[in-house]
Amino acid sequence: MGIQVLVEETVVRLIRTAVTTLPEDVVAALHRALEHETEEVARVHLRTVIENVRLAETKGVPMCQDTGVPIFFVSGPCSSEVEEGMIKGVVRATREVPLRPNVVHPLKRHGTGSNIGEGMPVIHHEPPRGDFIEIAFMPKGAGSENMSVIKMLDPTKGIRGVKETVLEAVVAAGGRPCPPSIVGVGVGGTADSAMLLAKRALLRPLGRRNKDDDIADLESELEDLINMTGIGPMGLGGRTTALAVAIEKADCHTASLPVAVNIQCWAARRAFARIYPDGKVRFSTEGFE
Repeated sequence: MGIQVLVEETVVRLIRTAVTTLPEDVVAALHRALEHETEEVARVHLRTVIENVRLAETKGVPMCQDTGVPIFFVSGPCSSEVEEGMIKGVVRATREVPLRPNVVHPLKRHGTGSNIGEGMPVIHHEPPRGDFIEIAFMPKGAGSENMSVIKMLDPTKGIRGVKETVLEAVVAAGGRPCPPSIVGVGVGGTADSAMLLAKRALLRPLGRRNKDDDIADLESELEDLINMTGIGPMGLGGRTTALAVAIEKADCHTASLPVAVNIQCWAARRAFARIYPDGKVRFSTEGFE
C-alpha cells in the first residue's frame, strides 16, 4: 500500500473515531461534573449529553450535528502524497461517516460539499518526533470557534492580565460554546502563534497539566475561577462551566504579551495516529507520550 492510500485510510478512521467516540477522559470528566452538580436543570443537561455520547458510540453516528471543520497537526515527513492522502481522506469521510458539509467560501457562502476548499482542511506542520508520521485530528465547530479571542496585552499586565483576558472571554461567550467547555489558552509568541498555541492546547488529555509548575498552577486557578462564574452547562446555570483549562506558552517580544483563548465545547473530539515506515499504524484518542 502506497503512502498516499495509507494516509487516506488512516485519516478516514481518525475522523470517524473522533466524531463518533468521545475520548474516555472527557466522558469521565462529564460524569464527575454530573456527580458534583446540584442544580437540577444542569443535571438534566449533563445526563442528556452523557446519553447522547453513549448513543453516538453505540450507533456509530456523529455525536453532534456540527461535525466542524477538519483541523490537523502533522509531524514528520509531509510530502505532497501525504497531503493528498489527507485531502482524499476528508472527502471520503464526509461521504461515508457522514459529515455535514460545513466548508464554504467566506463571502459567497457556498462550497464543494466535501469539506475541502481553499485552505481546507487546515494542516499545521510540526517538527518530526521520530521516524514516523504523526497526525492529530480535531474537528472544530462554529459555536466554540466563534468565541475565540486574541489580545495583545501591555507586558505590565502580567499574570493578572492573563487571568482577566481568559475570564472575560469565557463570561462573554456564556452558553454559546456549549459548556461545559475545555478552555485552551496560548500565552506569548506572536498574535498568530498564540492562537495556534491555544488551539494546540485543546489536544491535551484532560487532567494532564502543563509541565511548567507555574503554568500548571495557573491552569488550576483559572479552572476554579471559571467554575465560580455559575454559567454552567449550556449556559443555564450550574457548578461546572469548564471541564479543564489547558495553557501552552512561548517566549515573546519584550514589549508584548499576547494572550489567545480558544474554547472547545463539551464534544471535545480528537484522535491521533502514528504511521511507521513499515506501514504499521497506531491509533489513540489521548495522544502519544
